[in-house]
Amino acid sequence: MSETEQVNFGDTIRQARKKHGWSQAELGERSGVSRPTIARVEANHDVTTASIAKIAQALGLTLELKDRA
Repeated sequence: MSETEQVNFGDTIRQARKKHGWSQAELGERSGVSRPTIARVEANHDVTTASIAKIAQALGLTLELKDRA
């Protein structure tokens, strides 16, 4: 998949949240982070790795790091 075809991380979070039928506020409550943090993640802005991990766990997603080399 080329870079232009890749789905952004924020898009993945948004799609998973909507699949669960949750608002940003509800995902925030379930993950233990604020609604503005959810909005920043979905907008692909900088957030902490800890916040991303909490959000992913609440959505039942796994995080995987890959070497791009």
